[in-house]
Amino acid sequence: MCMYHGTVEINRWVNIPALKHYFKVNNLYVVNKIRLLLFPWRHKPWTRMVKRSENGQMEGFRPPREDINSPDLYIPVMAFVTYVLLVGLVTGRESKFHPEVLGLTASTALGVVTFELIFIRLGCYLLNITSEAAVLDLVAYAGYKFVGIVVAELAELSMAPPWLVWGAFIYAALSIGFFLVSF
Repeated sequence: MCMYHGTVEINRWVNIPALKHYFKVNNLYVVNKIRLLLFPWRHKPWTRMVKRSENGQMEGFRPPREDINSPDLYIPVMAFVTYVLLVGLVTGRESKFHPEVLGLTASTALGVVTFELIFIRLGCYLLNITSEAAVLDLVAYAGYKFVGIVVAELAELSMAPPWLVWGAFIYAALSIGFFLVSF
């Protein structure tokens, strides 16, 4: 009885089936999507694949494991967690680690993503741009930046020279930027 009421309350605020759609990934998809995020220069086509019913009507978009161009939340969430942990490793290597670093890093990163989403939605409203993009699509696209940040953090963690760390950061920023503009 309590489990039922808890599920009902959660479903009032979060559309679980819609959320599950963004996590329908497999290993091949994850590898190919990370490759696409870091090397988007020659990818074609950029259009998403639609799911059609038996009578040919569009039912929505295919899940991520069936369409490399579909936004997912698995990669952004894993990249976000990896970023937070790598910041902990880097600060630990410098003997500056304390547990608050993890919470502060996670809070700051979530705040940046939230600000981005508010800014995008406000910009669309002020410019009278109607968009079919779901909020979860925007969260996924905003979260892909953490893949590039993880690449730069790994370069820093490997004790590479500063020019190489900055080179990795700039390359990752350009590739993620190209990826986002191409959609």
